Amino acid sequence: MCAGWRRWRRSSAAVASPEIFLVRHGETEWSATGRHTSRTDLPLTAAGRERARRLRAQLSDRQFATVLCSPLLRARETCRLAGLGRTASIFEDLREWDYGDYEGLTTQQIQERQPKWSLWRNGCPGGEAPQDVAVRADRVLAAARAAGGEVIAFAHGHVLRAVAARWIGMEVAAGARLALSAGAVSVLGFEHQTEVLSRWNS
Repeated sequence: MCAGWRRWRRSSAAVASPEIFLVRHGETEWSATGRHTSRTDLPLTAAGRERARRLRAQLSDRQFATVLCSPLLRARETCRLAGLGRTASIFEDLREWDYGDYEGLTTQQIQERQPKWSLWRNGCPGGEAPQDVAVRADRVLAAARAAGGEVIAFAHGHVLRAVAARWIGMEVAAGARLALSAGAVSVLGFEHQTEVLSRWNS
């Protein structure tokens, strides 16, 4: 465990308002090569499983009122290896952004067809538009706010970036500015009752 994370764990104990922890699933074969992965139900790689196991120590001193998890295998496997699988509730709105016709393609491959394409601006043909994902992100946050304590959500890169953007009062498109690595932990919190990104992509 890194020293920075230990320092954060100590200082965060004084935070009065419940926080929302966001965990992106560990590495899969497609995430490692930049292929857009939504409904394709891939398992973690060996590296992804190892990263998920290390989450157990990072999260061991937290008491979560609610554990939410995407129904997809890679998120469920990460949640289980992090030690929270038994208390997790499947939450359909945490599914990854539906990439439709672009499933399995890299950004470079998509832009060879559509040079000006941006997921955050255009969405995906046969899949979801940004406003569709915004609706789901808002439902995730509503459930988290109603939990009555700290919440942790295991899900996917793009949907979690959308959730974070909505938390700080911005459009889903702001998620383009929030890089999120496989296996990373982020925290949504408060500063003087204002919603902030307390920690990002740790």
